[in-house]
Amino acid sequence: MKIGIIGTGYVGLVSAVGLAELGHEVVGTDKVAEKIEKISQGNVPIYEPGLQELLQANLRRGNLSFTADLTSTIATSDVLFVCVNTPQREDGSADMTYVEGVSRKIAENLNQYKLIVEKSTVPVRTSSWIKRTISLYRKRDVDFDVASNPEFLREGAAVSDFLHPDRVIIGVESERAREILVKIYERFQDRILVTNIDTAELIKHASNSFLAMKISYINLMADLCERTDADVEQVAQGMGLDERIGSRFLRAGLGYGGSCFPKDVRALIRIGEDLGVDLNLLKEVDRINFNCVNKTVDRLKKALWILKDKKIALLGLAFKPETDDIRNAPSIGLIERLREEGALLQMYDPQAVENMKTLFPEKKPELVYAASPYDALKGANAALIVTEWDEIKDLDLKQAKDQMENLILVDGRNVFNPAAVRKMGFEYSSVGRK
Repeated sequence: MKIGIIGTGYVGLVSAVGLAELGHEVVGTDKVAEKIEKISQGNVPIYEPGLQELLQANLRRGNLSFTADLTSTIATSDVLFVCVNTPQREDGSADMTYVEGVSRKIAENLNQYKLIVEKSTVPVRTSSWIKRTISLYRKRDVDFDVASNPEFLREGAAVSDFLHPDRVIIGVESERAREILVKIYERFQDRILVTNIDTAELIKHASNSFLAMKISYINLMADLCERTDADVEQVAQGMGLDERIGSRFLRAGLGYGGSCFPKDVRALIRIGEDLGVDLNLLKEVDRINFNCVNKTVDRLKKALWILKDKKIALLGLAFKPETDDIRNAPSIGLIERLREEGALLQMYDPQAVENMKTLFPEKKPELVYAASPYDALKGANAALIVTEWDEIKDLDLKQAKDQMENLILVDGRNVFNPAAVRKMGFEYSSVGRK
């Protein structure tokens, strides 16, 4: 089966490599020729463990290729996965310009039956617009189907998630489309759920919003813990032992970030507004998450009083470990707030520095990127744990102590043992723990 992947961003590239690994003949296409050239040489433009090795293996095998020629990809593919960007507008709605543009391009080059599969995260009812657009602009009276196959790829574990999924959601409106997609994913036949298209489109937003709600909920419980003698980690442990709740995503801290949770929560709120459904519950989820940054800055102010001209070490910039992604990362809000306060920032991350420089260019001494966590700690009046990389969790606190001006440590990810850190002489604060 010949499969075309339209868009080689995070979802498109992982999907192209993953489908090739499943044995299909895959061609990926993107309008950015420089990106295509780089990928064709076996180099990935993002940091994702295991992806480059798998890319190179399938390029050598010969069943994976990349091109900037979208017209050719459409003409020669049996199935087209649409993986283009759906950026969010200020009102929370998705900008569907790229999806509409690809739909028109498919229509203009439709030469035989094609199955067009939404892979990008899109609002419910998008399939009907894709179908209408192709019907309006097609040059030939050729049959086609539209289907939905939402992705559930965790950054930092995307390769494993694709090759070992907990579920494969397929939304279709014809038996022909169902048979094709089930055949593509036949290795995972025991994990396939077939629904109608609206249901499949909604599952992605519903899933991510529910997980975001768990994170905001445990951060809300952390606020209660800080006003009592309760420990949020034990609260989470006790909750998680209930199999109806589960322990995952019950980690108090700086809140969620990335390309999915913030975007999908706001998108689902907007979808509800458009359809006349009150989703104020999710507005509270978003508000609680936003306030995590403000509460963290307040911790620093409580320790130092005035932040102007104070050196603050930020350890971690990516929104989570094992990725270089800074989209909606809590670090961005922290940097903005701390700069407003006049703090001098010394920042470190093992993978995300180059991406962060595009938003905040280095400007010494106000904003400095360090080569190691210990360089970031030199002369610091306080340190803030932002991302729980193993390198940061395994920090040698004796060496850190030698570097810092004031032994103030604000742990935004609860990675250290409070008693052990205080025993070493640090003034330590974390989230929902004494």
